[in-house]
Amino acid sequence: MIKKSDTLFELNCKDYSEYCGIDEAGRGPIAGPLIIVGVVLKKDIKGLRDSKKLTPKQREDLYIKIKNSANYYIYEASSQKIDEIGLSKVIKDGLESIKNHFKDRKVVFDGNSSFGVKDIEYVVKGDDKIDSIKAASIIAKVHRDNLMLEYDKIYPEYGFRNHKGYGTKAHIEAISKYGYCKIHRRSFKIKLLTTQSHLQIL
Repeated sequence: MIKKSDTLFELNCKDYSEYCGIDEAGRGPIAGPLIIVGVVLKKDIKGLRDSKKLTPKQREDLYIKIKNSANYYIYEASSQKIDEIGLSKVIKDGLESIKNHFKDRKVVFDGNSSFGVKDIEYVVKGDDKIDSIKAASIIAKVHRDNLMLEYDKIYPEYGFRNHKGYGTKAHIEAISKYGYCKIHRRSFKIKLLTTQSHLQIL
C-alpha cells in the first residue's frame, strides 16, 4: 500500500508514460453496469479533478481532451455479471483485465484495496492526488452516465436519466410500481422492497 504522505510517489506519477491510473464508476447503484477504466496520459491536461467535483459540462469537456491525449481501456460489467459472481470479484476481474492490457506500466488504483490483484498499488483518495486516476474517474463517470441515458430510453418509467441507477426515493418507488427491469442488480437488497414478493422482471 502507498501511504497518503508519499508525496514522492505522487510526483513520480507525473511521468505519464510510466503509470496507469485506474478508477471506477457505478459501484453503489442498484441498477446498471460497473465501469472500471485504466488511463495512461500522454501529456499534461489542465483542470483534471475527481469527476465528482466537476460539473457535467466540465466532465464532458475533459472527457474529450482525455480521449485525445491518453491511452485508455474501459472494462464494463453488466448487472447480470455482478449478480452472478459478486461485486468484489467483478472489480478484481476488471483490475486484472486492465493490468494485463497495460503490461508495461505500473498500475495505481483509487481505493484502499487491490482486491487481491498482484502488482497493483492502491492509493486512498487517489482521484484527488494523481492525474491519471483523475482522468480515469472522468472517463468512467461520463461513459457510465451515457450508458444510463441510453437505458433511460429503453426503460423510461424508472427515471435513469435523473438518478443514473442509484437508489433514490423516486427510483425505489418506480421499482415498487413496475418491478425490476433487466438492468437492476437483483443481488443488491433494498430494505424498502424486501417484503414485496410480487416484484417482476420487465
